[in-house]
Amino acid sequence: QVQLAESGGGSVQAGGSLTLSCSGSGLTTSNNCLGWFRQVPGKEREGVATFDPGRGRTYYADSVKDRFTFTQDNANNTVYLQMNSLQPEDSAKYYCAAGRVWSCEAQTRGTGQNLVYWGRGTQVTVSS
Repeated sequence: QVQLAESGGGSVQAGGSLTLSCSGSGLTTSNNCLGWFRQVPGKEREGVATFDPGRGRTYYADSVKDRFTFTQDNANNTVYLQMNSLQPEDSAKYYCAAGRVWSCEAQTRGTGQNLVYWGRGTQVTVSS
């Protein structure tokens, strides 16, 4: 069982930056696919970034590529999402997730429905 907790959300102006954190016992020491997702009320959840520990590769949604960076601190079982050049369309509740899946990369293009461990989310609001 992996319990996840996100932090670091907040309100920023367009062009600003935020770093989200997600911690959980065993989060980075297991072989789980790790991911960040976001959801706006009334819209489907979407993948933002995922990390496949087996391949050592990170995958990003096209909408955040070159602006967001996924990193992890194995010693502290924490993953991060560094978000730069934030835009109003990045406003959403952000969730971290983990789980064993066939394709971690595919989770980035979907809703993450196959990931079994989820945090409660942290709100990010970007004003213009």
